[in-house]
Amino acid sequence: MVELPTFKVSVLTQEKVHLQTDAVHLEVPGGLGYLGVLANHAPLLTTLTPGKLVVSLRGGKDEVFAVSGGLLKVADNEAVVLAEAIERPEEIDIERAVKAKKRAEERLKSRQVELDLERAAKALQRALNRIRLHRGRAK
Repeated sequence: MVELPTFKVSVLTQEKVHLQTDAVHLEVPGGLGYLGVLANHAPLLTTLTPGKLVVSLRGGKDEVFAVSGGLLKVADNEAVVLAEAIERPEEIDIERAVKAKKRAEERLKSRQVELDLERAAKALQRALNRIRLHRGRAK
């Protein structure tokens, strides 16, 4: 079996460093869809959308996060994820996520003139992502 080369991965928010490691693969929810990064990837800067972020380590272990959005920078065999908010599936407060989903759905249904539809839709997307990742954490 051929081992894939590694590259540096940092997963950060403004508040803290969530992960710094060597990885063989990184999968992120980019602005235009999911994106995979391997060692020696071409330089890249992209936005992130709510979704599942997976850092694959040697030996087959994955570090999985629910990311709410942010940026990904890849250069010089290093990937830096600067997330707006990020949680591991086991850290997700499922009750809070379900309440946020219901609030966002109610806002979207209300069709009030002063409602910021884009903000409500993004809130719904974040809540659904957190629920999906929390429920799928045993997989």
